[in-house]
Amino acid sequence: MNLDELIKIMAALRSEKGCPWDKEQTMESLKPFLVEEAYEVLEAIDEKDPEAVKEELGDLLFQIVFQCQIAKEKGEFEMADVIEKIGRKMIARHPHVFGDADYKTAAEVLVHWEAQKKREGKQRESVLEGVPRTLPSLLRAHRLQDRASRVGFDWDRVEDVMKKLDEEIGEFKNAMAKKEEVAIEEELGDVLFVLVNISRFIGVNPEDALRKTISKFISRFRYIEMAAADSGRKLSDMTLAEMDALWDEAKARKK
Repeated sequence: MNLDELIKIMAALRSEKGCPWDKEQTMESLKPFLVEEAYEVLEAIDEKDPEAVKEELGDLLFQIVFQCQIAKEKGEFEMADVIEKIGRKMIARHPHVFGDADYKTAAEVLVHWEAQKKREGKQRESVLEGVPRTLPSLLRAHRLQDRASRVGFDWDRVEDVMKKLDEEIGEFKNAMAKKEEVAIEEELGDVLFVLVNISRFIGVNPEDALRKTISKFISRFRYIEMAAADSGRKLSDMTLAEMDALWDEAKARKK
């Protein structure tokens, strides 16, 4: 099976004798599936499961093929055009690989990358433009902060950011003490934004970190649920201290 054969399968699914569900889909109706498949790839990568990664990448690829088939039917573009465009873009943006340029560091590559985007007409008035508003907020904050840092708007040391975190937590506590709902939301947002900045300084993607913590929480909470069920009890009948004890058991199992 190759890409051309996959494209033919998609065309058959959308044909007159194809699948009723597939034929009804539009670019807009498929957006949730595109996002979902991308996140399932991330989950498989987190689980370090090559077979799952392979399968989920296939599902994501199929969504791209699906979008291209719809565009082809509308006379807009097809898969070959997408491949041609990205191929030319990557060659133009990597003259140190496909040309005579000599960039020694990743920082030098990024400078060229932004200059090339400007030549392509992709660089807007603000360095912050072009970061999708639909990105998860933690990831979007990380990308925006990274953009700002490229032009020098940044702290010099992570210790300085930690001081800012202490300052923002103090302001959040003050808003909590005063029970000011608008201020509480604003100050909590500031705390989260600074935490993202810290993650950037230490080389941790905040979206990945939180996603892994969520997975860990689900695993440990499921342990509590199953332990309760094994003892014939409901969680609602257990005390917090009992559930905490099971939580500690779940944590110990991973060590």
